[in-house]
Amino acid sequence: MPITQILGLSRLAKPLTSEEGRRILERDQYRCQYCGLDGLANFENSLVMTVDFVQPRAKKGKKIAENLVTACRPCNTIKGYRKFSSLEDARAYVLARREELKKAWQTRASSARTRTAAT
Repeated sequence: MPITQILGLSRLAKPLTSEEGRRILERDQYRCQYCGLDGLANFENSLVMTVDFVQPRAKKGKKIAENLVTACRPCNTIKGYRKFSSLEDARAYVLARREELKKAWQTRASSARTRTAAT
């Protein structure tokens, strides 16, 4: 048994290189594969673009092009380490969750505006 296994440690997979990430971003035309945000539309959008593992590395996802997609940070965060059977399933989850979060934010923002206006 390897010493790392005895100590309860695991070998860390190598992260994506800048070149690997750039290839994925270019392949996807710098567009989030979940919500469609265009990373080339403006500088602010470009700052939030990342590369996501559709099947997370923590769940045995492989570092291969078929498992990597361009994602904006909000979508990447929403998806998290959840495991999906396909990119389409992941996209459906992310978009539904974004809508839930948007509605909750609108309710809170409206309530805050009402309280602020009343003071």
